Amino acid sequence: MDIRIPVGDWIDGFVNYVIENFSAFFRFLREIFVGMYDAVDWVLRTPPFWVILVVAVVLALLARGWIFAVGTAAGLLLIASMDQWDNAMDTLALVSVAAFIAIALSIPIGIAAARSRLVSAIVRPILDFLQTMPAFVYLIPAILLFRVGEAPGIVATIVFAMAPGVRLTELGLRGVDTEVVEAGHAFGATPARILRQIQLPLALPTIMAGVNQVIMLSLSMVVIAGLVGADGLGSEIVASLARLDTALGVEAGLSVVILAILLDRFTGSFGQRRGLLAAVQARSVARRREAEAAPASPMTAA
Repeated sequence: MDIRIPVGDWIDGFVNYVIENFSAFFRFLREIFVGMYDAVDWVLRTPPFWVILVVAVVLALLARGWIFAVGTAAGLLLIASMDQWDNAMDTLALVSVAAFIAIALSIPIGIAAARSRLVSAIVRPILDFLQTMPAFVYLIPAILLFRVGEAPGIVATIVFAMAPGVRLTELGLRGVDTEVVEAGHAFGATPARILRQIQLPLALPTIMAGVNQVIMLSLSMVVIAGLVGADGLGSEIVASLARLDTALGVEAGLSVVILAILLDRFTGSFGQRRGLLAAVQARSVARRREAEAAPASPMTAA
């Protein structure tokens, strides 16, 4: 075709405009992201590895029992024995920061989409765009705006990973039993209180499934973060590709898999327990309201 629409040129001009006029703002954001990463990384890397190991095992024991605790200890010991402990902690710090920001953004957007069909209609195509755009494309403006290092990796991870958090938050809130919500209205609860004490607790398993997906997608961006200069297992995988080092690639990849399994089990356990407890409480409230609203029987009236 002779006709060409210069969409790429338009986007390039927009990015150049943003760089020229808002560079100070993005430098400020970069300092925040790098500062958060450095703080979490310091917490994970400063203690001896056995301290982190003991803490993780105790949390695993409380979350899912002794079998998961033994598996956690075995997985972390394997990472340490492959000399990938520091890299794993760097990766865990990057994933923690990116996932935290992505979750902090996605849950409020999901709540707004669940409460407003207009917001949902606006957000859905944007999420489709974010999920289908190749992740490497995010790196180009991220590097231009945030330079190389951890910051562009965090930004690209946030953009790539937040979509399931929004979708599953909206899905969970829309799936809450209307009878339970109506019981809250009958008790005179405000919409904010119904959201906080009824809808969010009942939707928690679905929301936590979204949190789980956010974390998994964040881990899948580890290699891409390594391409832009971020420390951790991603940089090891990139180095193994450059040198065709199978041993290093397998060790770094296996460490990523272990971290993914542990984080998946932790988030899954939290969502199931809290969601079950909230469901029992909400159902009891609904039954109590129905009992109060039911007319008295003739025997009782007599």
